[in-house]
Amino acid sequence: MSNDKGNQAVDENAPAPVDAKSENAKNEPKAPSMDSITHEQFAALQDKAAKADEHWARLLREAADFENFKKRATRERQEAIKFANEGLLLKLVPIVDNFEMALTAANTPSTDPSVESLKKGVQMVHSLLKSTLAESGLEEIDALNQPFDPNFHEAVSQQETADVPEGHVVQQLRKGYKFRERLLRPATVVVAKKP
Repeated sequence: MSNDKGNQAVDENAPAPVDAKSENAKNEPKAPSMDSITHEQFAALQDKAAKADEHWARLLREAADFENFKKRATRERQEAIKFANEGLLLKLVPIVDNFEMALTAANTPSTDPSVESLKKGVQMVHSLLKSTLAESGLEEIDALNQPFDPNFHEAVSQQETADVPEGHVVQQLRKGYKFRERLLRPATVVVAKKP
């Protein structure tokens, strides 16, 4: 007896090797031909196909809705980041108003050097605060002599005048501000009317 594989005797009584593909094909049920399907089976297949189409359409709608949700969430998050400082700026705007009133009061002539140095210091702080707020996106609304715009101006009264065209702002009582194109506070104004 030799260990050489080429010299081994073949058992003629042993079953022939089975091809795996042909074995699986024998075990699988054959698809019925169109001739052997009954009317009820055909109707059931049509119902299942209709349900499959319906589920596919619903899946496509849900996928589109989800994509729209993701885009909307991204856009809202970017908006929130963009306008995150709005509340802080709204609190700082009255401080700017007070600085401007202090500067107006300090502009009265005085010979006292301490008043002049105080005035100069207030001007410096005011200038720095305004530039910092402008860098953060705060923008003043220039209303004086402009046509009245209810989107940016809050009219508290009217004044008869021939110096300014009717419907234009004749006096600005309080400055208005925008934050990145969004109205933060309307300008409080007096509107001109014909005498």
